Amino acid sequence: MPIIQKKVQPASIVYSNSWHVYDKLDVLEFHHERIDHGRHLALGRHHINDIENFWSQAKRHLRRYNGIPRKDRHLFLAGCEWRLNIRPPAKLLKILTQWANLPA
Repeated sequence: MPIIQKKVQPASIVYSNSWHVYDKLDVLEFHHERIDHGRHLALGRHHINDIENFWSQAKRHLRRYNGIPRKDRHLFLAGCEWRLNIRPPAKLLKILTQWANLPA
């Protein structure tokens, strides 16, 4: 809870699924909205599918390392974020080729 309070501004709206652990968020200073995937996948235009997709892909990618040092975890996650945001693979290859100054 202290980490959440330090990272989330009091006037924020926080969306989560309906897992019972998130009940504790209701007593903090921000507004907590639950999206019950058993009833609907979104609440208006708000959904949590993007973050679920990110963690699904990140866990699948990071599993091959069989453990990551805690001090470097943020770097590995930043790499996963970058790969998720720079899709499709052809775009990723073009950017990496430009960075390496290789002929396309």
